[in-house]
Amino acid sequence: MRDRLVQLALVHAQFEIIHPFLDGNGRVGRMLIPLFLVEKQLLKYPVFYISSYLDENRDIYYDRLNNVSKHNDWNGWISFFLEAIIAQSERNTIVVQSILSLYEEMKELIVKYTKSQFAIKALDAIFERPIFTTTQFIARSGIPKASAMRMLTKLKEQDLLIAIREAKGRRPALLAFDKLMDIINR
Repeated sequence: MRDRLVQLALVHAQFEIIHPFLDGNGRVGRMLIPLFLVEKQLLKYPVFYISSYLDENRDIYYDRLNNVSKHNDWNGWISFFLEAIIAQSERNTIVVQSILSLYEEMKELIVKYTKSQFAIKALDAIFERPIFTTTQFIARSGIPKASAMRMLTKLKEQDLLIAIREAKGRRPALLAFDKLMDIINR
């Protein structure tokens, strides 16, 4: 695996160095990272992003890339890139553990508050898409409309869901599961 990560470091640097466009260069280069990891079968889905780490260490990132061009310092670049992969992997692990912990906590609460046979279906739908309209929730969860609306009302009353936009006329309410959004947006 380490050889493939070194290969990824080289690919990323080469793309960033030779890519001729100023606007969007970094975004495209960072999008190539998860795609490469999937292609090399190190990930099943392209869900690994190191943008936050690179943004936090922007000066070092640019310095190491420049040193490749100016001084042929590939070792410095590879070392930095692998450190970025490790740090982001550790962050991602914490996020996943937090999401799993929240899911377990919510499993108990949603059953307690809704007292519905559809509690786990509702929970799965909310975790699948934490910002949703009531119409989307009903379609995705497969819960009958009357039951779904009762459940959503109870979850709002318990402050487990917040209304971003209330229903008006034919326009459905827009709801959010902010506890999950808080974890994702850390």
